[in-house]
Amino acid sequence: MKFLAIEKKLDGEFIHRYDLTYETADGGRKVYEMISRNGDIRGMKELNPGVPDAVVLIMHDAAGEKVLLNKEFRLATGAWVYNFPAGLIDEGEKPEESAKRELWEETGLTLRTIEDIIPISYSAVGFSNETNVCVVGTADGEFRESTSVVEEIEPGWFTKEEVRALIQKYPFAARTQAYCYAWSKCE
Repeated sequence: MKFLAIEKKLDGEFIHRYDLTYETADGGRKVYEMISRNGDIRGMKELNPGVPDAVVLIMHDAAGEKVLLNKEFRLATGAWVYNFPAGLIDEGEKPEESAKRELWEETGLTLRTIEDIIPISYSAVGFSNETNVCVVGTADGEFRESTSVVEEIEPGWFTKEEVRALIQKYPFAARTQAYCYAWSKCE
């Protein structure tokens, strides 16, 4: 496919809607709808800037026996969904700083160690260019309510057995479900 044009269709407070026009291999045209955190996309360069928009926290307890999951009411689904703690990276923040802040804001826990930072991936590649990095580590402390009045979050620690049961019964964010499935099968 050959990129031909981009047109902004709508500005929102947090996301922006665009139409991308491509020429297909058979000479036809394809208009693709997408959303982005970037409100100023003018060409291909801005579609993939190489800078993450958000952090995702894959946290375990110190013993490595439990994984941290948030049960969140997600407005777009109108339902409670299991997900890793996550959030946008504020301007000027490094992913490690965002991870500490988001973890504390959503759960009240403290980030103790960072074992790895998994490079950029896409949040929802089928309709958005939003990117994130996954921060893998350990956390501890006492749970408390989210500092945000617009988020309903119930954080918890879950064993492999508990995760296997949750996956069979409740909705998950896709990346969280995939990780938790694989983690819960490891011996």
